[in-house]
Amino acid sequence: MKTDTYLKKLYANRFDSRQMQAKVALWKVLIGEFLQDYVPPESAVLDIGGGYCEFINQIMAEKKCLIDLNPDSKLFANPDVKVLNFDVLSFGNSLAFTEHFDRIFISNFFEHLSSKEELIQIISFCFDALKPGGSLLVIQPNFKYSFKEYYDFIDHQLPITHLSLQELLQTVGFEIDLIIPRFLPFSTKGRPASPLLLKVYLKLPLLWRFLGGQMFVKASKPNN
Repeated sequence: MKTDTYLKKLYANRFDSRQMQAKVALWKVLIGEFLQDYVPPESAVLDIGGGYCEFINQIMAEKKCLIDLNPDSKLFANPDVKVLNFDVLSFGNSLAFTEHFDRIFISNFFEHLSSKEELIQIISFCFDALKPGGSLLVIQPNFKYSFKEYYDFIDHQLPITHLSLQELLQTVGFEIDLIIPRFLPFSTKGRPASPLLLKVYLKLPLLWRFLGGQMFVKASKPNN
């Protein structure tokens, strides 16, 4: 089975239409109450592995681009989103990617990689694709706090903690601005299950320390 066909079937099976609509509503709250603070409206933003465009469609930005292997991404993208269906890992020299961005966003992507070498390649691609002073924003399952559920999804392969990701980012050349080791719950199928509950959850960081299974990281490319 081809990779793009496999991905299409996998995610169609994982989330039905009702769950897809619920995810969009949750993303709206997450962006409005948290993520938009890290994305100036005049930014050029790239979303890597953005699937059904929940983030890139709703974030306020001057220029919006998405990279994803799933061919359905183009069906879900708003008209102002440029969609590129290619594999970042097969791109070769990332310097050949001529577009540059103020922000790159990656959510729930690294755990699908098959090796640390692939993760290094992705992080290096991000570093090269960012403008000087630009930032990488990551929401990612933190194996340190989600190890019991981490492999409940068949496509989860690479375990990553906030400490291992921090070490790699700094090795590639990023400066770490912010790390929240425990941020969102592990899965959108878990708590909080409604936009209202998510809004309350985001305003109570104390809850993150008990329910958070995903990390949030902001790392920047130096200006010099």
